Amino acid sequence: MTIEALSADQSYSPFHMVASGLASCTFSVMYAWAEYAKLDADDLTIDVAWTFADDPHRVDRYDVRFNWPSLPAKRLQAAKRVAELCTIHATLRHPPTIDITDAAAESPVTADAHAQADGVEPVAR
Repeated sequence: MTIEALSADQSYSPFHMVASGLASCTFSVMYAWAEYAKLDADDLTIDVAWTFADDPHRVDRYDVRFNWPSLPAKRLQAAKRVAELCTIHATLRHPPTIDITDAAAESPVTADAHAQADGVEPVAR
C-alpha cells in the first residue's frame, strides 16, 4: 500500500487510516471476486481521496477509484457492484451509533451484543 501526502512533513493521519481501511476493504472484496470469476487482478489498484466540509469539520466525500487494466469491459459494471460490497463502504453509507463514555463507566456494548453481531446466540447466565 502506498500513502501519498502533499509533503514529506505530513503525517499519517486518522483520515489516512479511514481511507486506507476503505481502500483495503474494497481491494479485498474485488480481489476475492476476481479469483472466483477466474479474472486476473494482479494489476488492480485502488485510490481513495477525500474532501472536507465544515460546521462541523469532517470528511464530506470519499472518492474511490479503481484501475484495473486487464478487466474485460463486459465485467466493469459487475466490478463496480462488487466494490460496493466492502463492509467499510457499507458502514460509511449507514453510519453506526457512536457512544463516548468515561472508561470507568460500563460500556453499552456487551459480550452478548458482540456475540449477536457475529450471529451467535448469547450464553444464558
